[in-house]
Formats: sequence, C-alpha cells, structure tokens
Amino acid sequence: MKKENPNIEANVLDMQAEHWERVFSNNSDMLGTAPSESARYAADLFEKEGGTEILELGGGQGRDTVFFAQRGFRIQVLDYTESGVTAINQKAQDLGLSNSVSSMRHDVREPLPLGNESFDNCYSHMLFSMALTTSRLEFLAEEVRRVLKPGGLCVYTVRNTKDAHYKAGVHRGEDMYESDGFIVHFFSKRMVRRLSKGYDLVDVTEFEEGELPRRLFRVTLRKRRD
Repeated sequence: MKKENPNIEANVLDMQAEHWERVFSNNSDMLGTAPSESARYAADLFEKEGGTEILELGGGQGRDTVFFAQRGFRIQVLDYTESGVTAINQKAQDLGLSNSVSSMRHDVREPLPLGNESFDNCYSHMLFSMALTTSRLEFLAEEVRRVLKPGGLCVYTVRNTKDAHYKAGVHRGEDMYESDGFIVHFFSKRMVRRLSKGYDLVDVTEFEEGELPRRLFRVTLRKRRD
C-alpha cells in the first residue's frame, strides 16, 4: 500500500470507529429497517448473474444483509463495529436466517480475512464513503478484486461531489469532510475510475437518497477474467 498523505490526521480518522460504535449502540435501527434501493438493484443483478455467495462490506445494522438472505443468497458481512455485528446476528436469528448470514468485525483498512476468489459478488452501501484515504480505498478495491471470482461483480455506493455537504464542515484531507461527527469521503467520477483498476467499469449511476437529499453514485464493477 502507498504511503499515507502526511497532511491527513490519522488519529482523527481512527476515532470514527468509536463514533460509529456509540451511534449504533444508542439506536438499534439508525439506518432504518427497509432495504436500500441499491440493495434491491444489486439483488436483481446478482440473481441474473448466478452465484449465491455475497460479500457485504459495512453491513451497518443489517437492513440490506437480511434482505439478501431473504432473497436466497448466502452473505458474509464485515462491519467496523461490534454493535453492528451484534445487531446483524440478532436480526438474522430473529428471522430464521442464521444459516445464511455470517458476520464479523473487521477494519477494511486491513487485509480482508478471506480466501482468494471465494465470492461470486460483492456489495457495499456507503462504506467506500467512510473515513478512508485514497490509498486505503485503492488497497480495499484491490482486496475486493482478490476475493472475487473471475467475472464477479462489485456494486458499491458513495456520496459524490455534487452532494450538499461536499466542502461543508471540517476538512479532513483530500475530499473528506466532517459534519456532525461523521467524516465522509466524497467521490468524483475521476475517483471512481481510479478505483476500477483490474475491473471493467460496467455502470455509474447518479441517484438521490434521504432527506437532504444525499447525492450518490452507484458503481458496478466486474472483475476481469484475464
């Protein structure tokens, strides 16, 4: 992995783990209970492609995780927080989906604790927009490519530079800004292309979500077969 930008305060980024832990602990359904539109899109796409093994990065409190399991997929979900993992396990148990959902706490700045070419597809709603520097994002994209089977898809969403919060709040380096305690890395199309190394860039769709509304990209990548 490339060296970090010396102008970025690593300790500030590290503190996001504690912040998200507090937020999730205080609100068991902070992100809602209905699946996101991006999860619906991904599930339809993955069904057409075939294959049932999905890696989900940043499962939060499990609203998309249990949706995928209900659609017949087997999900390995990684999340930054212990409270998130606990919530996901509880929801899976309550819905009788424990056999389809495996979850563990993991910091995606570290190598993914998973085997090469072990997943048919990967899904992530907003994790790539967390407090991750460009070098960390490049490393993560490479790790996802490593664990995907040849031809596998990666669908991820990120807030983009047209978002109302872009360049608002406290600047934390690169295109990262902190507002209300949350650090967000906002993506340009150039960043999307930068993270597509080793993939075919299948689709980039702009959409809106939430009350602001938030402005996002939904990115679909395919791991090259060669």
